[in-house]
Amino acid sequence: MALSHDELWPRAGGWPAVSTSHPDDGTWDAAILGVPAHRTSLSPTGAHATPAAIREALRRYSPTLLGPPPVDLNDVLRIADAGDVADPDGPEGEASVRAAVSLLRERTDLVIALGGDNSLTYGVAQGAAATGLITIDAHFDLRDGVSNGSPVRRLVEDGLDGRRIVQLGIADFANSAAYARRAADLGIRVVTLDEVRRRGAADVVAEALEIAGADGGAIHLDIDVDVCDRSVAPGCPASLPGGLEAWELRALVRAAAADPRLHSADVAEVDATADAPDGRTVRLAALCVLELLGALAARMTAPTDGGL
Repeated sequence: MALSHDELWPRAGGWPAVSTSHPDDGTWDAAILGVPAHRTSLSPTGAHATPAAIREALRRYSPTLLGPPPVDLNDVLRIADAGDVADPDGPEGEASVRAAVSLLRERTDLVIALGGDNSLTYGVAQGAAATGLITIDAHFDLRDGVSNGSPVRRLVEDGLDGRRIVQLGIADFANSAAYARRAADLGIRVVTLDEVRRRGAADVVAEALEIAGADGGAIHLDIDVDVCDRSVAPGCPASLPGGLEAWELRALVRAAAADPRLHSADVAEVDATADAPDGRTVRLAALCVLELLGALAARMTAPTDGGL
C-alpha cells in the first residue's frame, strides 16, 4: 500500500546513506546500522529480514516530537544510515560488526543497531567500547555456547564487569534457576518484570544508569522486544503473555537514552517474517528507534544553565 504524500507531514527514515569503511564520510549525531544476525538463534527465525522491515516501518511515522514546542528530529539531528553488515554471524561476522560499530562511534554520538537476533549485542557492545550494559529483556542471555541466548555471558567472559550490568524485565517462567544463580554470582543487578512495573520506568532506569555508568564509561542498551506482551510482539519467538506493554518499553528506552553516557543501542529478537499481518512488532521496533533519537535530540537541545 503506497503511503500518502504531504509536504507538511514529513516522514521518518530515508536518512542519507554513509559508508562504514571510509572515514571521510563526515560526522553525524546518530547512525543506524543493520546487523541481520540469525544463524545461531535457539529458535527458528527470519530475523535477518528485520533491518529492512524496520527501515520500511519508519516511513509510517513522523519524525516530530510534540514538545511543546514541536521539534522535527531531522531539523535538530544529523542522522545517517550505514546500511547492513553482511553475514554478521560467526567469528568473522562478529569482527565485521565490531569494526563497523567502532568506526561509526568515531564519527557519531549514538549508534543504533537494527537486529537480527540477540547475538548481535555481543559484537555491537564491544565495537562501541561499552563498559556498562543495560538490557531490557525477559531473559538473562547467560547461556553456555554461542547463540542468541549467550551474549551477556560472552561479554562478561571477555572482560565486561558484571557489576556494571543491569537487566530490566527479567520474567518468571522464562529462565532457569541455574542462570539466575549465575547472574547473582556475576554481580549483575536484576530488576524483574514485576519490579519494573511496580517502580516505573523513571525509577528503575535511574538506578540502571547509575550502576552501568558508574565508571564514567560508555553504556550500551540492548532492547530485546520479546520483553513485551505477546499481544503487542507476536513477531518475537520468545515473547510471553503478560510481558511489558508497548508504552512501557518505549518509556524505558527513552529514559535510558536521555543519559549522555549511552552511546550505542540494539533492537533485537524481532522476526519480521513471523509478524502479525498489521506488522505491529516491526512497527514497535521502529518506534524504539525513534524513541532513541527523540531522547538524543532532547539531551542535545536542552538549555544550559547559562552559568547560573
